[in-house]
Amino acid sequence: MELPLTVEIILKAVVVLAAFLTLPLAIGQTEHKVMAHMQGRLGPMEAGPHGIAQLVADGIKFVQKEDVTPAAADRWVFRLAPAVALIPYLIALAAIPWSAAWVAADVPASLLFVLAVTSVGIFGTLMAGWGSGNKYSLVGGMRAGAQLVSYELPMVLAAASVAMAAGTLSLTGIAQAWSWWWLVWQLPGALVFLIAAVAELQRVPFDAPVADAEVVFGPYTEYSGLGFAFFLLAEYAGIVVMSLLFTVLFLGGWSGPWSDTLGPVWTLLKATMVAILILWLRIAWPRVREDQLQRLAWVVLVPVALVQLALTGVGVVVWG
Repeated sequence: MELPLTVEIILKAVVVLAAFLTLPLAIGQTEHKVMAHMQGRLGPMEAGPHGIAQLVADGIKFVQKEDVTPAAADRWVFRLAPAVALIPYLIALAAIPWSAAWVAADVPASLLFVLAVTSVGIFGTLMAGWGSGNKYSLVGGMRAGAQLVSYELPMVLAAASVAMAAGTLSLTGIAQAWSWWWLVWQLPGALVFLIAAVAELQRVPFDAPVADAEVVFGPYTEYSGLGFAFFLLAEYAGIVVMSLLFTVLFLGGWSGPWSDTLGPVWTLLKATMVAILILWLRIAWPRVREDQLQRLAWVVLVPVALVQLALTGVGVVVWG
């Protein structure tokens, strides 16, 4: 049924906002449980059945905490940083398709749009490090900025390989052009993209910007209450966005049996598996040193991504 444009925009905005507020919480709860089972313990069990309301309880706790701004901080930069870190993922989520029809904002060149928007989130971390008036926060913020510069290039090159194979920069078009043999053809690019995405999210083993033994908690050291909660929500929202983006680019998005009706379900299931893999890395891998982190990006990932791009170009010319 055709809806008035204003009503359609409002409904899509409400759905995206609801997904943005629930999916990161689900990822957070999954992390609690995955870590607990991998480490042979129960995990949170008191808040709700089997602890399913633990993230809600944490949110209530953060709301009740005092929100402190250090005397030496740049007040406006310090306070705006959590919003700058969080909002780009909300915008990116609106442009990622769950199926051919389930996309809130099917913008032209949506792949470039999502990659550009997610890159803005790092400014929130930089603002937090610079505006806190704390030397450890500043060091953590600079580490985060260097990490973004290093890992943005291999991520973009890996995504460009898929776009070249599909012949379009539209995420919907890429998912529709996907074929099962891309699992082999684009596998090196998929590994590069996944590693770079984990690094951009500053997750283990690439969490040098928040290494507690070196920089306390990096850019987030001085944050409490809702400010700290927003940074945590941004981290989980980033996992959601990157998992969905990886699914659309490398796993065919909604392709699967009865995709005409179950397309969004297939997208959700595939993205969930990618998210669990990202959570698993936190428990299974140790933190790498800053020099090792940079060497991996420039000596390994960038060359592999360039080779993948070249192979894709040859494949498009020969078989396209």
